[in-house]
Amino acid sequence: MGLTVHPNIAKLVPYSPGKPLDELERELGICDAVKLASNENPLGPSPKALAALRDAGGTLHRYPDGGAHHLTRALADRWKMVPNQIIVGNGSDEIISLLVKAFLSPGEEAVMADHTFVMYKLAVTGGHGIPIEVPLTNWRHDLPAMAKAVTDRTRLLFVCNPNNPTGTMVTRTDVEALMTAVPDHVIVVFDEAYYEYVRDPQFPDSIHFVKQNRPVVVLRTFSKIYGLAGLRIGYGITTPEILNFLHRVRNPFNTNSLAQQAALAALQDEDHVATSRALNEVEMATVEKGLQALGLNPLPSQANFLYFDTKRDGPQLFEKLLQEGVIIRHIRGSLVRVTIGKPDENARFLDALAKVLEQVPCVDQGMPHP
Repeated sequence: MGLTVHPNIAKLVPYSPGKPLDELERELGICDAVKLASNENPLGPSPKALAALRDAGGTLHRYPDGGAHHLTRALADRWKMVPNQIIVGNGSDEIISLLVKAFLSPGEEAVMADHTFVMYKLAVTGGHGIPIEVPLTNWRHDLPAMAKAVTDRTRLLFVCNPNNPTGTMVTRTDVEALMTAVPDHVIVVFDEAYYEYVRDPQFPDSIHFVKQNRPVVVLRTFSKIYGLAGLRIGYGITTPEILNFLHRVRNPFNTNSLAQQAALAALQDEDHVATSRALNEVEMATVEKGLQALGLNPLPSQANFLYFDTKRDGPQLFEKLLQEGVIIRHIRGSLVRVTIGKPDENARFLDALAKVLEQVPCVDQGMPHP
């Protein structure tokens, strides 16, 4: 067709979400597959959120509240902010794209880890910016190295905490040192999608920097512990000045009315969050022990997933697990990530893994140590 495409767009590899569960079962001739690939809450949504969805069904002929009025105010109350410091997005992914659109001109830079949430690089490259990737150290963000990577052309710096896909975190002390080193022309984005799962008391209070009117954006989501991944709704906490520019590039009605109502109800269901957190903690310990019994050593995780070296051909092991009706996430090489599920799902994963480890050849290289 002779299409002309910008080189930055041409070199992008589209994000691969995987096939729908029912289609995968049909293709493989299996049933009751276990999906442990996308870090979803295995308990599903809050009962209060489901009730809100049923009640909201009669309003679908109306456009949603374009400013997410009620949800924005509830989030502001929760975090002791004011409404003009909260932005709601179609997943926190959308807010990442808005940040790139609003603050990154072509040829300008964004600093990020080299092994982190893929959407930072996709958004920056798609926005004709330059992603500056800094290697992890001991599987954690190397914040001093990231601060040194900042130049006068840097506009954004992304810190995924806990990090996806490793599950590791940086501490309060680490972040305070970063914020001392980074100049004010750089917006620091703390992506805390797994915030509610964190158990370590040294996790930083990143919202504190917003309250100091620092150029910081804190991203949270309803897709993980709140169990609303299918509705795609997340939010950002930032300064009124930054928010003003984000709203200038935000599409009207960017979050649907059902998502807003469900998120508002889920936010009020502390019992569901507590139950989900407790299940994750108990079952993560079970899966860790199961992996160690198989000679595998997952990284310590503050999220709802584990990352480990299979010591096998990763793509082949992934496919063998599919044949057993178990879906995990192959990341690269021999490295995979598995979401913590319900007890029966985790038991099935461990049983299937034990079986396929014997079928897939070992690889020479071990888990690299960044």
